[in-house]
Amino acid sequence: MEKIRVEDAVGAVLMHDMTQIIPGQSKGPRFRKGHIVKEEDIPVLLSMGKEHIYVWNQAKGLIHEDEAAERLAKAVAGPGLTFSETKEGKVNLLAEYDGLLYASEEGILALNSIENVVLATLHNHRPVKKGEKIAGTRVVPLMVEGEVVLEAERIAHEFSEPILQIRALRSHKIGIVTTGSEVYHGRIEDKFGPVLRKKAEKLGSVIIEQSFADDDVSMIQAKIRELIGQGAEMIFVTGGMSVDPDDLTPTAIRSMGADLVTYGAPVLPGAMFLLSYLDGIPVMGLPGCVMYSRTTVFDLVVTRLLAGEKLTRQDIVKYGHGGLCLECPECTYPHCPFGK
Repeated sequence: MEKIRVEDAVGAVLMHDMTQIIPGQSKGPRFRKGHIVKEEDIPVLLSMGKEHIYVWNQAKGLIHEDEAAERLAKAVAGPGLTFSETKEGKVNLLAEYDGLLYASEEGILALNSIENVVLATLHNHRPVKKGEKIAGTRVVPLMVEGEVVLEAERIAHEFSEPILQIRALRSHKIGIVTTGSEVYHGRIEDKFGPVLRKKAEKLGSVIIEQSFADDDVSMIQAKIRELIGQGAEMIFVTGGMSVDPDDLTPTAIRSMGADLVTYGAPVLPGAMFLLSYLDGIPVMGLPGCVMYSRTTVFDLVVTRLLAGEKLTRQDIVKYGHGGLCLECPECTYPHCPFGK
């Protein structure tokens, strides 16, 4: 940084914003940081009371904050991300398409542990829309040692996956098995199916068939196999998820040879959730709260499955921190702490 006379500043790069005040008319930045001073700017600067200004002195080994921010953004960005215009030393990372944000908490911590580096992001596994801002990056000083940026780039490239990426949700063919004698025998109307159809459509998938089963293990199993035979790539089993004697869904799924990931989740609502895989196909047992609560454990898990993840019990257990829904009168998910 160098202090020079305004008259000698033509061609120099401003180091900070310069505010112009016109009484009764306006107050705001007249020249932005990074502006290259032109001949016609000299009288304006003098009228603003500026006889000396700070300009960028291109010292060896230092790089401007704009270049640093651009390099940091490129270092952390993976598929599905694009960049905003560089402005005032900051670059925003934007979702290139709808999907699920994957943010490496270890990577974010590693970069922010470097002095003068800033990377701020949204929470991991957040659903995002095309054009949504998901992160911002910059360095703290106006000029930074090039070695700082080189270290950040090196660390970012050490991770097997990009520090930030958007994974699109793949369209799946989904089958529903609705259990319960009260629905099977027509004593009450099924309310679960319409809810799941609406959720599936919103996520870009399609319900290919909904079958109904009595409280009978063999019948539940047969309906699941029939749907898989019809090409279902994911199965939702509704009803029969509590500990009542007639609630047999967990027993049916377990005994048909499915690999059980979890029966139970540290999430409210959704504690009685079940996740398993049958020949690689996700089979979920959905508790009643999925039918009447706006957002549950189902919404947290299904997006990750549609993004191509194969979840483990540890993945489900981690939801305990942030797994309490506040049940707000007006649901704002994902703009809330749930699942974070």
